[in-house]
Amino acid sequence: MSTVPPPARRLPPARAVDEFVLATVLLFLAVTAVRWLRDPGSALCVAGSGAAITVIGAFSGTVLTVLVLTPAGRRSGGHMNPAVTVSLWLMGAFPGRDVLPYVLAQLAGSAAGTGLARLAWGRPVTLPPVDYAAIGPAPAWQPSAVFLAEAGSMAAIVLVVGFLLARTRLAHLLPYAVGLSVALVITLLGTRSGGSVNPARQFGPALLAGRTEDLWIYLVAPVLGAALGAWLDRVVGRRRPRPAGATRTAAGSAGPPCGEDTLAVKGRAAPRVPARTAAPTPSVHHGNASERKD
Repeated sequence: MSTVPPPARRLPPARAVDEFVLATVLLFLAVTAVRWLRDPGSALCVAGSGAAITVIGAFSGTVLTVLVLTPAGRRSGGHMNPAVTVSLWLMGAFPGRDVLPYVLAQLAGSAAGTGLARLAWGRPVTLPPVDYAAIGPAPAWQPSAVFLAEAGSMAAIVLVVGFLLARTRLAHLLPYAVGLSVALVITLLGTRSGGSVNPARQFGPALLAGRTEDLWIYLVAPVLGAALGAWLDRVVGRRRPRPAGATRTAAGSAGPPCGEDTLAVKGRAAPRVPARTAAPTPSVHHGNASERKD
């Protein structure tokens, strides 16, 4: 029996609109968190970058999980992360023709959410140490180290997703597992490499803040890490014994959009198709709300 799932059918354009809305909300909340927790003039300011990053990581992971479980997240799969979309496509759980619409919607939502936060909170968003919540590495971290950290973290998240997707009884844990994974990445790497693992997380803030010197790393590294994780998942999957006729599915499917039964899990959505279908996975990346170490 082939281990390669059949290609998913193309999704309706409204699903990309859902991704735009989700990414907009995600970035608005990410900038909001940094604005209130890192602005020295804020009543909620957390002293010390390490403590602030821990709080931001926990907040970001929670927001990511909640957004995936909203109606829009269940319809689209709640990717909110181009790297997640690419990994699901490579894992055979997402139609290739919808990759570009999803990615463009996510990046546009990133810019829109960052802009809305600027309008909502005013000038403090533009000043250090908020600076539109744009992230950056610690001074001691070289670009190569940042690249490896971002790619490696994303690969690890994709492996977690693949592990849960391969076990039907555990698939319903995906939104929570990815939210926890993203929170850990932010907490551990936020003051080091930046801990983004989501091109959409950095795109809008870096663009509006004019801090584009390292932007290519945060755009490219997570996607390459996602591709590596998808490849490793396939290699491990070939060696892992599976019950006859087993199907990789994600629990918690929402109402069927446009007559299709769509699987919704943290960050990935794909119509359920016959035989061995890999389901959607969480957004990693999301969607983080880490910020530059001062």
